[in-house]
Amino acid sequence: MVSQNIAIVDYGMGNLRSVQNAIEHLGGKPVIVANPLELTAYGKIILPGVGAFGQAIGCLHRTGLDVALNQCREAGAHILGICLGMQLMCSFSEEDGIHEGLNWFAAQVTRFLPDLGLSIPHMGWNSVDFISEDPILAGLTSGSDAYFVHSYYVHCEDPTDVLASTEYGLRFSSMVRCGNVLGVQFHPEKSQEFGLGIIRNYLEMPC
Repeated sequence: MVSQNIAIVDYGMGNLRSVQNAIEHLGGKPVIVANPLELTAYGKIILPGVGAFGQAIGCLHRTGLDVALNQCREAGAHILGICLGMQLMCSFSEEDGIHEGLNWFAAQVTRFLPDLGLSIPHMGWNSVDFISEDPILAGLTSGSDAYFVHSYYVHCEDPTDVLASTEYGLRFSSMVRCGNVLGVQFHPEKSQEFGLGIIRNYLEMPC
């Protein structure tokens, strides 16, 4: 059964409407939340993101959303990070200097090297190869294509945190999980049936 009330965190840098539309299409009732005091009412929280890591983590700090997100995580809320939202969950990012993240994953965010001979940003469709079983992957096929737009990638220190990986000059973590926290580097809201399957599985997780 799809969870009805889902918070989409608005910190000024997310692709909110696309995520909102995808959830509504699946029968959920997303609420865009900017007030940190309101987040504790939700058992499902999505942290989207488009833009620069330093600016994004600064917004979370200034608004107090970082504290609220940590409280929700510790209380057992299922939190899903999308693209930059996943990167914000890491220990630190090397984008435009060194910036500390939320530190929910022992992981670093690193730029694709230009000597790989590939276009940066990594933009377009690429396969998501499953590494371990998880409810978020139920009914989905390993190797399915998803839509990516990013110049930086996540490297996890603990391989058990990695649910799926993707090849783009090198192999990087494209889906991660640690307890009740999930992250996807691609945009499921733009990834057709595979992406909708990811969101559906997330919404159906028991709170």
